[in-house]
Amino acid sequence: MNDSYQDLARFLKALSDPKRLAIVDMLSCGERCACDLLDYFSVTQPTLSHDMKVLIQAGIVNDRREGKNIYYSLNEARLTK
Repeated sequence: MNDSYQDLARFLKALSDPKRLAIVDMLSCGERCACDLLDYFSVTQPTLSHDMKVLIQAGIVNDRREGKNIYYSLNEARLTK
């Protein structure tokens, strides 16, 4: 199967979850700390980590570490293809 189809399937699967779609919507307003996302969604840290891992692997979200905090932002290059 063509790699582009696999990439597109991963992208669509990541967005098929309502919570992950809401995370993308929140990040469309700018970078957010993981602590902000945890507070907003009232989920556990492992649950948020899993959702963010899926979004990162799909190329939708970028992450950066600053001290003990992790900040997430949309991968604008991937979303404007």
